[in-house]
Amino acid sequence: MLSHLYNDVSKELFGVGTTLLKVVIDKGIITFQAKHRRSQRSAALEGEVPSLKQEVDFHMSLLYKKKLKQKLEEQTDWGIEAVLRDYDSATQLAFTNIVLKVK
Repeated sequence: MLSHLYNDVSKELFGVGTTLLKVVIDKGIITFQAKHRRSQRSAALEGEVPSLKQEVDFHMSLLYKKKLKQKLEEQTDWGIEAVLRDYDSATQLAFTNIVLKVK
């Protein structure tokens, strides 16, 4: 369920899913390790306006966290304390941590 949800957000925002996805749950933290596909628009921006590409990547990452949190809250009864995400555009790797509230 979690991998499908993560991939659904990717498809919704970028039009494609991930090429690699691993989900680890440990002590109230859910970690998604993903390799994303490079979009044609992203590659074009990187070649022409690298600073704009970095800014777009930053804002898309914020949007990704917001959408993922919304979907998790809609489909589970988990309390989510934080969604933390780091994305490396050079490798297309992303690590997303969901910190659950302690009950």
